[in-house]
Amino acid sequence: MAGDRVEERRVQEAVRRHVRTSAFAEAEKVISFVLSDPRVQEVRAQVEAAETQIGRELCARLQPFQDRFEQAVRDGDAAVLAGICPGKHGRWGRICVLDDGHETSIEEPHWGYNSEGRPIAWVGSVPDDW
Repeated sequence: MAGDRVEERRVQEAVRRHVRTSAFAEAEKVISFVLSDPRVQEVRAQVEAAETQIGRELCARLQPFQDRFEQAVRDGDAAVLAGICPGKHGRWGRICVLDDGHETSIEEPHWGYNSEGRPIAWVGSVPDDW
């Protein structure tokens, strides 16, 4: 009898995993379809151009934050890194290097360098595993 319950739970868990995996796969298909639309690609290019332009405009004033971040990474300075904004778009190679809370205290957008090494500014954030 107890073995039947264990088996039933095992089957239920396997079904849950299958449903979750299928849902994620379907969502990925829909997202890929939407992102491949030419108009969406055009808008994305416009947003990236604006983010890059604003990033360059802010560079002279905010570069010391990037320098501090790079030094903290080189030194393994966890105290400095803990005080840096958690805002990032990890999938796109963006890490905000400003102080945590900057959006409310000094009303700056997120700012840092993108994966190509260009300064970039953006609004909003998503977790790395999105």
